[in-house]
Amino acid sequence: MNRRAPIIAGVIAALVALLAVFLLVLPKMGEVSTAQDELQTAEDQEVTLAAQLNALQDAQAAAPETEQEIAAIDAEIPPTADLPSLFRLLQGAADRSAVDFFSFTPGTPVPNAAGSFSTIASQVTVSGGYFAIDEFLFLLETLPRAAKVTTLAVTPAAASTTTTSISTRQLQITVEFYTTDLSAGPGSVPGPSDVTGTGA
Repeated sequence: MNRRAPIIAGVIAALVALLAVFLLVLPKMGEVSTAQDELQTAEDQEVTLAAQLNALQDAQAAAPETEQEIAAIDAEIPPTADLPSLFRLLQGAADRSAVDFFSFTPGTPVPNAAGSFSTIASQVTVSGGYFAIDEFLFLLETLPRAAKVTTLAVTPAAASTTTTSISTRQLQITVEFYTTDLSAGPGSVPGPSDVTGTGA
């Protein structure tokens, strides 16, 4: 009987050790593993937040330049048709190029298929010498408003006996201007602007 006592004591000690492992050590190991996972998640979030912070700081630093770009786009494609202002721009180009005659007939703004902007197909006619017409086209190309010439025709002006009139040419072009106002046109609020200018 005395020989079995150490064996029984050893078995009991082993059982106690196993119970201690299952009841104390394994839960703690699980808690450590969970804590490590949470730490890794927090570190990943920190990296993501740092990247977002850097992106926001870059955006803040670039804000003045971005605002200038937005302002330039708003000038090229304004939020309203603003035909009086467009007429003044074209009249100014005609004056600077010294053409003999200028007329501007804007069309009705038409929204594009995607519904992101409206197109104003307009007719522009100028008469003058070759260099005056060439200068007008250059000024039209560099106009503050975005413009796209879709048709262009140059013909001799009305026949005359004077040398000046014989060298005069007439330029007729169809130009598209744009606005982000999708309600522009008849029935819109505050309503369409109807500007037709003719000058000599």
